[in-house]
Amino acid sequence: MTTNEVVRPIDVESVRAQYRRARPYPFFVIDDFLERDFVRDVVAEYPRFDQATSMGRHFDRLNETGKVQITETSFFGPSVRRLNEALASRTFLDTLSEITGTPDLLADSKLHGGGMHITRRSGRLDVHADFNWLEDQNLYRRFNILVYLNPVWDPAWGGGLELWDAEVTRREFYCLPKLNRCLVFETTKTSFHGVEKVACPPDQQRQSFAAYYYTKAPPPGWDGTHWSTIFRARPDEQVRGRVLMPAERAIEGAKKLAGRVRGRLDKLRGRA
Repeated sequence: MTTNEVVRPIDVESVRAQYRRARPYPFFVIDDFLERDFVRDVVAEYPRFDQATSMGRHFDRLNETGKVQITETSFFGPSVRRLNEALASRTFLDTLSEITGTPDLLADSKLHGGGMHITRRSGRLDVHADFNWLEDQNLYRRFNILVYLNPVWDPAWGGGLELWDAEVTRREFYCLPKLNRCLVFETTKTSFHGVEKVACPPDQQRQSFAAYYYTKAPPPGWDGTHWSTIFRARPDEQVRGRVLMPAERAIEGAKKLAGRVRGRLDKLRGRA
């Protein structure tokens, strides 16, 4: 099954216009993104949350909780595998380049941070800007793509993706995770986004497929700095922003320092 048999035809000029006028930063949304028979096959291959925890990374921290991310392609069914291949194909990359004006886009074959995303009831993702540098491949992160795979999603269940302004004072755009909806947005130090708390019934779950695109060349205006994921509190989350998030950063910093110390001690023991 080729890209053209998976992804429906895209009106490049119309989507490019949407991308250029988008606020708070460049993005576009395409509904009915995948062929309808195919998207049903993809949905059918998603595991239940409890099963998924044994297949991938289970997030249960302050900034991101109630979510499983499956990047190992051996756990993908045949349709999910074809979706991954289509989104990484040269045909689709060239289409993205046409829309965004960004040449020489590359996909990440390791799906670092991407793949199948499954979020249970009460799961959430704090507002953040993503890391900009894939160190092991020397690549600059440029775009995120999300394809939503929820057969039913009531707006009352929340779980929408929020795009925020650079100061995280105002939510500029809200995207419900509607079946077969695709969202692509630019990755910068101020492309803040998050997922509203999921309030679906216990027998439902929020499902999406994520991938990220890179270039070998730095983006225009790059100031020479690399950064990891930057989390911010929403305006109504003062306790979270002033107390809980700093405490979480301190704990994570202590863990990283302890890891570096253990590494050095192991090296010294090896020399003894």
